[in-house]
Amino acid sequence: MTAVLIVRAIVDPNRRDDFDTWYQNEHLPDAHKAFSPLTAKRGWCKDDPNTHIAVYEFSSLIEATKATESQAIKSLIAEFDKHWDGFVTRTREVVEFKHSI
Repeated sequence: MTAVLIVRAIVDPNRRDDFDTWYQNEHLPDAHKAFSPLTAKRGWCKDDPNTHIAVYEFSSLIEATKATESQAIKSLIAEFDKHWDGFVTRTREVVEFKHSI
């Protein structure tokens, strides 16, 4: 079964437009290149317009774990922090799907 890395970011409302542009044009393509996930998607939470969600889908929990423990993610985190430290807080979680219909 597949697994996903979910990154939830709470964005300073005054920086939302800049963050949205940067994530779309730089960070998501860089992460896709670094991780080679099956899919990479992002969007804004309907119920909280300052919550950004990115989802990276992998073929297995092993592949998702490799991505989250890689040097590539450390580099992406450093780049993210360089741009957004103090303006964005975020969490990451990996979910392994066990069943689908």
